[in-house]
Amino acid sequence: MMRRNWTTKNQGTFRPHYADPALEPDQQRLVDQFHDFYYSRIDNFRGHHTIVVSWMGYEMFKCPLDLWIYQELISLGRPQVIVETGTYKGGSALYLATLFDLIGDGEVITIDIDESHNSARPRHPRITYITGSSTDAQVLKMVKQQIGKRQNVMVILDSDHRKDHVLEELRSYAQLIPVGGYVIVEDTNINGHPTYPDFGPGPWEAVTAFLEERQDFFPDRRCERFMLTMNPRGFLRRRN
Repeated sequence: MMRRNWTTKNQGTFRPHYADPALEPDQQRLVDQFHDFYYSRIDNFRGHHTIVVSWMGYEMFKCPLDLWIYQELISLGRPQVIVETGTYKGGSALYLATLFDLIGDGEVITIDIDESHNSARPRHPRITYITGSSTDAQVLKMVKQQIGKRQNVMVILDSDHRKDHVLEELRSYAQLIPVGGYVIVEDTNINGHPTYPDFGPGPWEAVTAFLEERQDFFPDRRCERFMLTMNPRGFLRRRN
């Protein structure tokens, strides 16, 4: 029996309903309590790796509910390139590349300053690895050269989580995002939003500062419709 390859022609027409969860205060407290408990089981900052997510045998620290939202955003928005900062062992880059395989187009450009996991990272024709700091001018130049003339770009920020670094990333990579596109700031939940209160100013605070500077981006809270997300206020969409 002949098997046909999956192509974009096979994609369905259903569009998920995006809406802000709009929780009551008691409901939000319940979600926050579970969020903090869940995070305590995957807290890579403090070495508690009870819950570790993998994709096709490659490790990553992501919430499965966020990965599902990523799949929907990619399916609906069809980015030509995803720029990821913070490669780690490459599990999330492979996940994104696999989604591009299903769509039939796309490239993942993933950046990390740490080379110690190079040998463990997956090799995939849709993944380009760049070694260096995501905020280094030369790295940004390499990213732009790799993107070329492609304009539909999504960015996922998951490297150094200190406020100043994330804010510099936002200032550098927001320029790549088209109208209607997303830059996703991961782990905005730390520093008490609602977990890991002793971290200090981090991604949430960077988002706040960035939104004060840029009026053409807004946090798309509809992407939090599953209620549990590691990226509250972190799905930043560029408005018209």
